Amino acid sequence: MNNLPREGSQQLAASLGERRDDKTTHLGGIDEGVASREDRIGTTLVAVIDIGATSIRMSVAEIAPDGDFRTLDTLVQAVDLGREAFDTRRISRATIERSVNILRRFQRVLREYGIRSGPHIRVVATSAVREAINRLAFTDRIFIATGLVVEVIDEAEVSRVTFMGVSPHLERDDELRAARSVIVEVGGGSTELLVMRDGNMLLSDTLRLGSLRLVQSLDSIHSTATRRRQLMEYQIARIIDRVSETVIDEPDTRLIAIGGDVRFAARQLLDHWPADTLAKIPTARLETLTNDVLRLNEDAVVKKYGVSYIEATTLGPALLVYLLLARHFRVDQILVSDSNLRDGLIYEMAVRGSWTEAFRKQIVRSAISLGRKCDFDEEHALQVADLASELFGQLRGEHRLSDRLEVLLHIAAILYQIGSFINARSSHKHAMYIIRNSELFGLSRNDLLLVGLVARYHRRASPQPTHEGYATLTREDRVVVSKLAALLRVAIALDETRSGRVRQIRCVREPKRLIIETPDVEDVSMEQLALRQNGSLFQEVFGIPVMLRAGH
Repeated sequence: MNNLPREGSQQLAASLGERRDDKTTHLGGIDEGVASREDRIGTTLVAVIDIGATSIRMSVAEIAPDGDFRTLDTLVQAVDLGREAFDTRRISRATIERSVNILRRFQRVLREYGIRSGPHIRVVATSAVREAINRLAFTDRIFIATGLVVEVIDEAEVSRVTFMGVSPHLERDDELRAARSVIVEVGGGSTELLVMRDGNMLLSDTLRLGSLRLVQSLDSIHSTATRRRQLMEYQIARIIDRVSETVIDEPDTRLIAIGGDVRFAARQLLDHWPADTLAKIPTARLETLTNDVLRLNEDAVVKKYGVSYIEATTLGPALLVYLLLARHFRVDQILVSDSNLRDGLIYEMAVRGSWTEAFRKQIVRSAISLGRKCDFDEEHALQVADLASELFGQLRGEHRLSDRLEVLLHIAAILYQIGSFINARSSHKHAMYIIRNSELFGLSRNDLLLVGLVARYHRRASPQPTHEGYATLTREDRVVVSKLAALLRVAIALDETRSGRVRQIRCVREPKRLIIETPDVEDVSMEQLALRQNGSLFQEVFGIPVMLRAGH
């Protein structure tokens, strides 16, 4: 694999002035330790770079053929992107160039591992870059200088990765799974909040509360450390009041914390933290550490705890958020997860972008909840969704789409009729509007656009370049929308009577047509009529007509 010895890698990292941590992280159950060359036969080396509000971090991992993975190296370089983006909504030219230089140096380490190709490197940016009005200039400059493509991910994608990181812990502990778990990650610009019970997502929210934002809100205030803490507590309490409106107080609540600051606290307070477990920090001990950090200025925090200056600036405020949340939920200990955003992204690379059944279930629950708010015909919607998924599965050879897109089709089938909640006239356009402007757990803004467009094209006109939303898509996404909309129209026709009688179908590909057989239904004349009226898009997209045949 042309990997240099790890000693050489460490020397290079030291010369670059980066903090480099050797740790093993996994979601798939790989044993700890660095693999020998013999162990790495058949594995794939990948890297994930996370451009955050206070630092740029890179993880290098190896993925086994069965999808298990382990992290080999983590590099961290402080950079003050958030302070500029949150204050002026712009990233300065100097900071852009500093980011470019950091990424170039990271690429030198990647070359040690023999990682060069695009598919094996994923670069994401979160709240700081997302909120900058010159984010395109930032991502374009990085691409020109390094060839790296930066994905600016939104809150839904961060929530998805958070869910995947915590779910394995809940699955292994029946007591923890049964309890209500409040999962919190305090970042520089925002706080992710998830509420789960029995493996089900009850709530997903992004709070405009971040450690760096708290610091910036006090920049112009010159007062004592005690007064600054009081002001921060006041701001945090306002956000917690908002949380209490949606998260009802319950006695059996567990608080699970994610994030670099709380992981730092766990390692400071605990003598041993077994791999792949949730650390348990007594709330009283976290309070003592938080008090100690907040009493010190940034220079003293750097000297005492060995963190970077930027980390020293945000450490105290972040710990204060976790502490006040622990008090609010009246928990005597906080459970700390060692998973992070990069682990979740590596996991997605390991499973090639597909979504787990547990995650799919959460998206479907969220869609059904939206449908109920719009007074949809739930029985019909679920029947159409099941038929659409069955068509997707049986016609893989025709559409050649990834499994992830079956989820988007399923959601579009559940929600295609909700536009009638506004007005039956142009309900297809209203459905698209509602979907695009709603929040469905785990679906990014682009995912919502695709779902909305598929629902919009469940009837009437075929996709056109002049249509709102469709014109902004890439060629690949335009093809996806057309294929999924064609499948959705067929599924709707199969439940034309809204009786749910067509439960089983069998797709038979003949040389010049596609036949859909209904083994359990003898008379499908109503469905055949509906298919003749709505099957033209299928023929337009796939190049063959689709016909319905009963009783075979």
